[in-house]
Amino acid sequence: MKVCVIGSGYVGLVAGACFAEYGNQVICVDKDAKKIEDLKNGIIPIYEPGLSELVQNNWKEKRLEFSTSLKEGVEKSDLIFIAVGTPTSSDGSADLSAVFAVAEEIGKSINGYKVIVDKSTVPVGTAAKVKEFIGKHTKYEYDVVSNPEFLKEGAAIDDFMRPERVVIGADNDRAGDLVAQLYAPFVLNGNPILRMGTVSAELTKYACNAFLATKISFANEIANLCESVGADYEDVRKGMGTDSRIGRQFLYAGIGYGGSCFPKDVRALIRTSEQFGKPLRIIQEVEAVNEDQKVRLYEKIETFFGKGGVKGKKFAVWGLAFKPGTDDMREAPSIPLLLKLYSEGAKIQAFDPVAKETSEYYFKGKIEYSEDAYSALKGADALLLLTEWREFREPDFPRMKQLLKQSIIFDGRNQYRPGLLKKEGFQYFSIGKQPIE
Repeated sequence: MKVCVIGSGYVGLVAGACFAEYGNQVICVDKDAKKIEDLKNGIIPIYEPGLSELVQNNWKEKRLEFSTSLKEGVEKSDLIFIAVGTPTSSDGSADLSAVFAVAEEIGKSINGYKVIVDKSTVPVGTAAKVKEFIGKHTKYEYDVVSNPEFLKEGAAIDDFMRPERVVIGADNDRAGDLVAQLYAPFVLNGNPILRMGTVSAELTKYACNAFLATKISFANEIANLCESVGADYEDVRKGMGTDSRIGRQFLYAGIGYGGSCFPKDVRALIRTSEQFGKPLRIIQEVEAVNEDQKVRLYEKIETFFGKGGVKGKKFAVWGLAFKPGTDDMREAPSIPLLLKLYSEGAKIQAFDPVAKETSEYYFKGKIEYSEDAYSALKGADALLLLTEWREFREPDFPRMKQLLKQSIIFDGRNQYRPGLLKKEGFQYFSIGKQPIE
């Protein structure tokens, strides 16, 4: 099939490359001329395992092309995916200006029947509005479908190629059947294609992310209670997670969720509920708990060093990205924590395997970067573990002790066993456990 994907960011580039991998003719469109030129030269603008190889292979096989011309992409294609950003507006709602601008350009470029697919995460009613914007500029037949993505950063290729389900929101069979045909090779394992209306599809995406965010905030609340009552959250987590009704995923305590999806989508769902007069009180608290959790580690640091005691101290940092497997710094919990330490006069030397370049935008020279994990430790008063990269899981503790000025670890991701840290002579502070002092 002939497919156009408008927006060559995280969602659009993954979708375009995966569609091309299954033999479709795909054109990825982006208004950023430098990005398009880089893609043509094999330079991928984001870090995602397996994506670079997938893009380059399909580019060489001429199944995948890149262009700045939306008109060219629309005219060449039967299916047009909108995958542009929908950032948070000042009032918490999703900013749909880019989506509607693209819709108008699509309307001006249509040269025959087309199916336009909302791949961006958008609030309820967006498909109908996109249809209106397109209709102002064309007399050709077209349909608008909602097809939300359910990708995990760090595992996006596998998620797209072997989806647990494909959600297609279409208000007629003609459009829905065409999109289902495109996805048929991706669900040969028997996983379902779920057909529904556009509004239901739009809400499904938000409901999924809000529920997962709820599990994380619930886990963090219980972990904080564990610290007060003397329980070990890791034991509690295992007790909960082995209940099949609850499940093991998204029960890990830490310093809060971040990234491009959960914070933005939770806020947008709250805003939608308020607009319809049905406020979601649980989801409001999920967001509030998460904001509190982002300062939890700072509170532990301040308690240990004393108020004003971080001034002049040097902190080593392992991990900056909001999660392992990605260079995405959007709403990463590391940002407010490290900026707070900097504002209090602390010095920071950080290492992240892939997020150095993306983090520079947020820290603007306020932190120093190390070439590897161990060099970040040299002369530091404490180590802060903020992202659970695999390479941090089994470090050389005796070597760490030699490099650190003080043998202190603040673990925001519960990566280490307190008993082992005690044996190695460390002071250890984590989430949901009693400290080792």
